[in-house]
Amino acid sequence: MAAGSVLIDTSTIIDHLRKKNKKKSYLYKIIDKYDLFISTITLYELFAGAINEQKRKDIYDFLILAELVPFTGETAERAGSIYLSLRSRNEIIDVIDILIGAAALTHNLPLITLNKKHFERIEGLKIL
Repeated sequence: MAAGSVLIDTSTIIDHLRKKNKKKSYLYKIIDKYDLFISTITLYELFAGAINEQKRKDIYDFLILAELVPFTGETAERAGSIYLSLRSRNEIIDVIDILIGAAALTHNLPLITLNKKHFERIEGLKIL
């Protein structure tokens, strides 16, 4: 039985896909503990880095385990608010990270990331 649902950040997936021994990845350790979700923004990032057919296959194999969270108008509005807040505090982070953080907040999902330093700047975002 899952302990809840989580949004998986790109860094966590890439770490898993790159490891020869998948059992040593953080994603492997939590895969049976949570219902996994990824944003369509993360999917874009993964495919943007898929430089060959094997990497594309690895992404499709991973997608069997996770449900996609769409980038909606509500998410875009939330992302805009996050950007303005970060800019006002002079703590801006990569736009892609803002979009993923907004997806997590919009869908009320905690985020699993290996890039905690950036995401912890987003107010209200729960990071596991």
